[in-house]
Amino acid sequence: MTENQRRWAAARDRLASAVMSLGYPDEFAELLANQLGSPKAIDRMTGYLVQARPRSVEMIVDEMLAISAETAAWREKKEAEEAQAGYSAWLNSDLRMPDDEA
Repeated sequence: MTENQRRWAAARDRLASAVMSLGYPDEFAELLANQLGSPKAIDRMTGYLVQARPRSVEMIVDEMLAISAETAAWREKKEAEEAQAGYSAWLNSDLRMPDDEA
């Protein structure tokens, strides 16, 4: 098992423990972990479950969706920053035509 697989498994196990402590089945934790998509997001969800102790599945799913949306927005921001950096590097490079030749 790789280090990354260990991190995923450990995060998933912590989430499963938190979900089961609220009285929900282990399969629900598996669904949440798959939707969240990263150990960091899974740990955020676990923290929410431990601290807030939500009383309904709807509250849990709502938080999972919020975490997923924040993660997606962060990824989009990073992709946009990377694209902008590449464009800026191209603008400042010798590869582009000088303005007077265009």
